[in-house]
Amino acid sequence: MSRRSLHNPTPDAASLRARLDRARAAAAAADTDALLIAPGSDLRYLIGQAGGSFERLTTLVIPADGVPALVLPKLEAPGYADVPADELGIEIVTWVDGDNAYELVADRLGKPGRVAVSDFTPALHVLAFRGALGDAEQTLAGPIVRELRMRKDAAEIQALRDAGAAIDRVHARVHEWLRPGRTEAEVGADITAAIVEEGHTHADFVIVGSGPNGASPHHDVSERVIERGDVVVVDIGGPIAEGYNSDSTRTYAVGEPRDADVAETYAVLQRAQKAAVEAVRPGVTAESIDAAARDIIAEAGYGEYFIHRTGHGIGLDVHEEPYIIKGNALPLEPGMAFSVEPGIYQPGRWGARIEDIVVVTEDGVEPVNQRPHDLIVLDA
Repeated sequence: MSRRSLHNPTPDAASLRARLDRARAAAAAADTDALLIAPGSDLRYLIGQAGGSFERLTTLVIPADGVPALVLPKLEAPGYADVPADELGIEIVTWVDGDNAYELVADRLGKPGRVAVSDFTPALHVLAFRGALGDAEQTLAGPIVRELRMRKDAAEIQALRDAGAAIDRVHARVHEWLRPGRTEAEVGADITAAIVEEGHTHADFVIVGSGPNGASPHHDVSERVIERGDVVVVDIGGPIAEGYNSDSTRTYAVGEPRDADVAETYAVLQRAQKAAVEAVRPGVTAESIDAAARDIIAEAGYGEYFIHRTGHGIGLDVHEEPYIIKGNALPLEPGMAFSVEPGIYQPGRWGARIEDIVVVTEDGVEPVNQRPHDLIVLDA
C-alpha cells in the first residue's frame, strides 16, 4: 500500500506571496529590473505550479518594481487554473498563435537595463528575448533565486523529512530483491516499484552498482548478474507529492565480500561520513564539510579513489545549492539542506558510498535518513 504524505502538497497562498515579495526585493538588490522565470522548479517554488516548457513561451515576469505577470499561451491556461493568481497579486496574460509573446513581455517592462533569465530557459526563448529586449543585459536568475531556495522553511524541511523516511523504507526492503543470480536491472525494477509504493510520485533515479560497476559513481543498472560476494552500491531517490526529493545511498554485500580489503576500507568510509555529518553547524563553510570527509579518506591512503564532491543541496531539485565542495566558502545557515555522501571507488574491483540528507539547525544538524551506516551483509 502506498504511504502518502499527510501534508498539503501545495504551499498556502500567503507563503507563495511572501516568496514572490522576496524575489522582487532580491532582484532590486541585485540591480536587476526583472526576473523571467521559466517553467520548472523555480516556477513551482514561486507560484506552486511547475508547468511545462515548450516551443511556445511561458514565463513568469517579476519586475523589481511592479506587478508580476504570468505570460502563457491561451491553450496552456487550463493547466495553471489552480494558481491563486488574485491572492498572489499576479496578472495572467495569455497570447495566441500569431502574437509575438516576446514583444508582449518587452512591452510590460518598458526599457529595462538588466533582466535575469532562469538558468534552464531554452535557448530559443533566450535568443528571442535578446531580440525583443533591445540593449538590455541578460544575466542568469539562478544566483538570485537560489538565495531564496537555499534556506528551507518549516514546511519544506518537513517535506524533506517525509521524503527521507519514505526512501528509508525502501532501503529497509532491499534484502527482498538483492540476491545472487538476478541482474542489476531486475533488482532496479523492483526498487523502482517500491519507491512509488513507499510514498514517492515516481523514482527519479535508481543506481544498482554491483562488483566493478560499484566503482562508477553514476552507474545506472545493467544486465550484469549479481554474484555471491559482490559489494553493491544502491543509490535511490525521487520526489514526494510536495515536490521535494529524497536521495540516499547504502552499500550492501551479497554474502561475505570476496575481497579481503572491504571491511578495512569501508570502516574508513564510515568514519569519514560520520565526521562530515558531525561537522555540520551554522557558521562553518560548505568546503569545511567536504574537508572533514576528504581528509580522513586521504590520510588512510584512499584519496585518489574519492572522485566527487562530498554533497549537493536538495529540495525541489535533486541537485541544487549549496554544493559541499572545496572552494565553496559559503557559511552554512539554518534551513540549508544537502547530502553528505563520500565514496571510495576502486576501478575494476568494487566501490562504496554512504549518503544521508541533512538539514542545518539552529545549533547543529538533523539527518533526515535513519538507516544504519554499516556495510549491510545480506544472506546469500
